[in-house]
Amino acid sequence: MKATRLAALLDAPTAFGVTHAQSSANTDDDWRAHAAGRKGIAFFLAWDGEDAVGIAGGVTGGDGRYQLIAMWVRQDHRGSGVAAQLVDAVKAHAVAAGHTRVALDVSPDNAPAARFYQKQGFVFLPQWEPLASHPHIQVQAMAWMAN
Repeated sequence: MKATRLAALLDAPTAFGVTHAQSSANTDDDWRAHAAGRKGIAFFLAWDGEDAVGIAGGVTGGDGRYQLIAMWVRQDHRGSGVAAQLVDAVKAHAVAAGHTRVALDVSPDNAPAARFYQKQGFVFLPQWEPLASHPHIQVQAMAWMAN
């Protein structure tokens, strides 16, 4: 998980709420706690043989909203269906925990990601906020509702 998350942060540094430098400072105990879900985040990894090729996380925020975070797929596996499987895993986890909605934030400059999320049933909300890791970037909220 550590290697995949750090690879994601290097590949797309302005797509996440934390930076590579911040995550690199985590201790091995921190990473083990993340992997075990003890930090409140459920992480899902996609595998191709023994290689992790994607990651996504789900977390309940302080406001009670279930949030899709840390979504990333290795470039050579984009378009393969891995991303949809990761999003489906986060949705299923949210529903199993009693949530009827999954929210996420996306930069409008990241049109491929926005289109992908729309294909997964997410809709844009009229809510904007600065990206925590890069406050000059405004991200827009999207949400998916369970049937």
